[in-house]
Amino acid sequence: MMRTVCVNFSLKKSKILSNGTAPVYMRLTIDKERVEFTTRRYIKPDRWNLNRQQMTGTNEEARTFNSYLKTLEQKVFEVQRQMIDGNVLITALGIRDELFGRADKNSDRMLVPIFADNNGKIRSLVGQEYASGTLERYETSLKHTVDFMQWKYGKRDIDISMIDHEFITSYDYYLRSVRRCANNSVVKYLKNFKKIIRICIANGWLDKDPFINYKAKIKEVKRDYLTIDEIRLIRNKNFKSERINQIRDIFLFSCFTGLAYADVKKLKRSEIVKGLDDQFWISTSRQKTDTASRIPLLPDAELILELYKDHPECLHKGYALPVLSNQKMNAYLKEIADICGITKELTYHMARHTFATSVTLANGVSIESVSKMLGHKNIRTTQHYAKVLDKKVSEDMAMLKVKLLSE
Repeated sequence: MMRTVCVNFSLKKSKILSNGTAPVYMRLTIDKERVEFTTRRYIKPDRWNLNRQQMTGTNEEARTFNSYLKTLEQKVFEVQRQMIDGNVLITALGIRDELFGRADKNSDRMLVPIFADNNGKIRSLVGQEYASGTLERYETSLKHTVDFMQWKYGKRDIDISMIDHEFITSYDYYLRSVRRCANNSVVKYLKNFKKIIRICIANGWLDKDPFINYKAKIKEVKRDYLTIDEIRLIRNKNFKSERINQIRDIFLFSCFTGLAYADVKKLKRSEIVKGLDDQFWISTSRQKTDTASRIPLLPDAELILELYKDHPECLHKGYALPVLSNQKMNAYLKEIADICGITKELTYHMARHTFATSVTLANGVSIESVSKMLGHKNIRTTQHYAKVLDKKVSEDMAMLKVKLLSE
């Protein structure tokens, strides 16, 4: 799509010099992008023709002055033609830099190499400072960014000087409308992209933060969980397939420990240790945040570990449980829900919510203890996961009533 270039000249009276002259500025406008810069020419304000955008008069001085402005304007369109011929994205900043020999100012300052370099650094630190899921999110964010630029500009990369507030809002719109991303996914992808912008600003490659005045917030999502009755229903059901029984057991293990899928999959037998109370505990770190997580084992969780201690996957590789891929686990969980008549969309992550609500909070475990067992860095995160159930509210109020009546 052809981008229209508009050229205007104006006198900057606000920048008048001590000799009474003021600079003449050129303004380039391309679509909604605008850049203004000095032509390096000065005249007295009473010599400037506002309507004609040139010096008044027909003498030699006026002809020379106006000829310079005309030549400058012609050069703008010459640069535009060269950019079209070279299949270069036409930008106001790009034209300005060509006009005044600044074309190499941000050489190699293209967005994709900067983004890819960041992802490469994360990749080299996976397992140390970053989880594999973090790398996956940044790689997905880069892919979406490239697809967005192709959609908006017809190119798979642009100079970082093109990234402005309009770029950010258009990217937001693209993710929501074209990619059909949910609000929270959009916020997370833009958060990843914002890190790249911070890198550019820190290195002096960008003068202004394009995220200024951009606002988007994570919306709290209703998190389903199983009730104690539903847990019992799944636990007591004898499935015909051993594979389904295995999936059921591993899912229930997370219901009774609060471990996420990735943490159960990597859990080693060596991470099952005896605590100060002479009881068995899980002592591990969360893959997502690398935060320490220590969880006392409930009897049901201990029974499941005992059941699979001689499984080949556990014997030969030292894992606590034989865990299938997340995709297969979730596929079997849907089948389990159908067999048990559970209408909720049963996913593996629901086990973590179930532990936080039905298993712990609803039974009087403090939110501080739940937060520690879940491996959360702050209690606010736990409050998003764990709902204070009506049952717990009812019990607390009943205790208050008894206390008030006894006074």
